[in-house]
Amino acid sequence: MLKIKRHFYIPKTDKKTTMKKTIFIFSAILLTVQLFAKNPIDDFVNNKLLENASISLLVKDLDSNQTILEFRPKTSITPASTMKLVTTATALELLGPNFRFQTSLEIDGNLSSDSILNGDLYIRGSGDPTLGSNCFDNVDFLRNWAEAVKKAGIKKITGSVIPDASIFDDEGVNPKWTWEDIGNYYAAGTYGISYLDNTFSLTLQSGNIGTKPKIVKTSPEIPGLIIDNQLLSTKIGFDSAYFYGAPHSNNRSIYGEIPAFRSSFVIKGEIPNSGLLLAQHFQAKLLQNGVSIDQLPTDKAILLTKRRVIYTHKSPPLSDIITETNIHSNNLYAEHLFRYLALKNNPVGTSYGAVQVIKAFWKSKGLPVEQLFMYDGSGLSPVNAVSANFFVDLLTYMKTKSKNYETFFKSLPVAGESGTLSALLKNTVLQGKLHAKSGTISRVKCYAGFINLKAKTYVFALMVNNPNGNSKAVTKKMEEFLLSASAE
Repeated sequence: MLKIKRHFYIPKTDKKTTMKKTIFIFSAILLTVQLFAKNPIDDFVNNKLLENASISLLVKDLDSNQTILEFRPKTSITPASTMKLVTTATALELLGPNFRFQTSLEIDGNLSSDSILNGDLYIRGSGDPTLGSNCFDNVDFLRNWAEAVKKAGIKKITGSVIPDASIFDDEGVNPKWTWEDIGNYYAAGTYGISYLDNTFSLTLQSGNIGTKPKIVKTSPEIPGLIIDNQLLSTKIGFDSAYFYGAPHSNNRSIYGEIPAFRSSFVIKGEIPNSGLLLAQHFQAKLLQNGVSIDQLPTDKAILLTKRRVIYTHKSPPLSDIITETNIHSNNLYAEHLFRYLALKNNPVGTSYGAVQVIKAFWKSKGLPVEQLFMYDGSGLSPVNAVSANFFVDLLTYMKTKSKNYETFFKSLPVAGESGTLSALLKNTVLQGKLHAKSGTISRVKCYAGFINLKAKTYVFALMVNNPNGNSKAVTKKMEEFLLSASAE
């Protein structure tokens, strides 16, 4: 049998051709890897925890102004306390970091030669949220006020000590807040005169499971306060008690649960009439200092009188106030700043007026205010809505155009180190590198701020509404995203 020898043709190749083929193959492999690798966005939104959630996110390289990652950035969703970024940034821009609230002591009537004031002593409020606040070291300010009255030559007052809170409307709480929040310390009212953080403590003693805890005391004591106690002592290990009550009303109800078998358990509620309580405490201080007063304090007197200022009390500077607002997410401070901003265009501070001033300001700066649905200054209202795009534009403006940037930046909590971010991203590459405001209410978790890493500055907003899991699980997923995004 004839054997046929098969010949295979193998073409000769030079080094240049081989190199081209190698580069082609490597590029194809790299492209395949990139196509099938997890994208931070895909990994974040396409999981059981967030597959049904409303999400708006945007990450930008501030140096190049290039978008790094985005997902529905123009979709407005509930921001919770990240809304404080809008409030504090606007306050800095319109008022300046050195602004101070000024509360004045004023008198009407005649001051006789024998040191008798035939008239009334007024406390004219300025919307200052820091009077007697635990956040600042000025709890003994009433002593200075009493000394100022004596220095003015007053030894007796025939009238009353009258709180004048007319700089703000009498609405108190925001109409867009929920009934569950109103009456509690974190949703205290916003008034022209606020005092002691508008918060009182209620000490309880609990017994057996299923029994009603006993009310021991309130601090401070509030004359006329009536509390309908509907609490239960249970196996719970935390405070699940809620106050309910309308603004100015001395009638308060408490529902919910506290731990059983506690000899002392403290919960906090809103002072119903902070201006009147301040007047009562001021009168007591005056009496201690030898100034007699014929009539009891009242907030029902006619306020349209000619008065003379005898003393002006100044708050800490705005730079310190916004630091407290952002670091500890202080709702009371945010709401007072918010309502005060209305005075730029209105004779009285109102929520509606504040929104108009804030939106007009940012519209003048070119920000997309059609993506800002703002009803309060703290973010407590669940009907607020903002887009990630608006937050990023706001933060970019503060960084690149505002002379108040350093003050604003220093007011933000630091990841793993301070305030509401003290536990976030701790012991990661972003600890100490991420400065941001957080936002948390029921079914809402948000962060917005700056990342300074590897000589680059990123600005970001990461917002989630209605996830399938709890806040802790969502926070963990957001941490994973921020770490992935910063590694891009």
